[in-house]
Amino acid sequence: MKWENALKDYQLYLKIERGLSKNSIDNYGLDIKKLISYHDENNSNTSPISISSEFIQQFLYTSAKSLNARSQSRLISGLRSFFGYLVFENYRKDNPLELIESPKIGRKLPDTLSIEEINNLIKAIDLSKQYNNVKIGERNRAILETLYGCGLRASELIHLKLSDLFFDEGFIKVTGKGDKQRFVPIVETTMKYINIYKNEVRTHIKIKAGFEDTLFLNHNGRQLTRAMIFTIIKQLTEKIELKKNVSPHTFRHSFATHLLQNNADLRAIQLMLGHESITTTEIYVHLDKSHLTEVVEKYHPRK
Repeated sequence: MKWENALKDYQLYLKIERGLSKNSIDNYGLDIKKLISYHDENNSNTSPISISSEFIQQFLYTSAKSLNARSQSRLISGLRSFFGYLVFENYRKDNPLELIESPKIGRKLPDTLSIEEINNLIKAIDLSKQYNNVKIGERNRAILETLYGCGLRASELIHLKLSDLFFDEGFIKVTGKGDKQRFVPIVETTMKYINIYKNEVRTHIKIKAGFEDTLFLNHNGRQLTRAMIFTIIKQLTEKIELKKNVSPHTFRHSFATHLLQNNADLRAIQLMLGHESITTTEIYVHLDKSHLTEVVEKYHPRK
């Protein structure tokens, strides 16, 4: 079995059997390609079926020089999954990553923004800014309001469609990881700015074929990229001189944290974020221990 064929089969398995998104599949593929590149550079003639644990350990040792503990752990996890697939398909009898331990890493708490910082970022948007006669300032305000107002991932935001908006019912339909869909409540403020963009800006864009139903468009009438969302936020962060590492995901974390601080139920937050496991959502509990103390003092019968 050739490496390229094994990789293609594995990526097909991730798409069809596990229902992963394109971004996740690409990330898994990068891990395997790093091993393939190292394999070729060292003139090894081994195949995915015959490669040894010792060779992979040497690869990981070399890679560790340029990777932090978290990246090393992700690389090992990706390779373990790949060889686990080969075992599952009976191409191999063993997983060469089985006895290789991942480096111990602490649980990374997400960065959050205060309500004031979010307001300052949105206020910094130049609403008069145009590109090819398209008011991208109005679009950018709607984007940030949607990221924070609905707690979306960047990939979920750029794939949001006009047909996903159910404003009369107060919901939007979101397609998350693995193409799983969920309905997320949307507040009046967010609806207002989406409607301004939709009715006063989007209608003047010459939309390319295939993107007629896409909500957020670039000035050429095509779907925005994740990189463009990152760029918009980075420029605003620099503009107000905010000394934080802010990304689209920061708005999502802030959405969940602020809901929790206002006594929202953790299970409800889990459903809105689209987390499969409540343990993923529980990370927000660790952000504000003072809030938890207040809850106990207020509600415990033996306070």
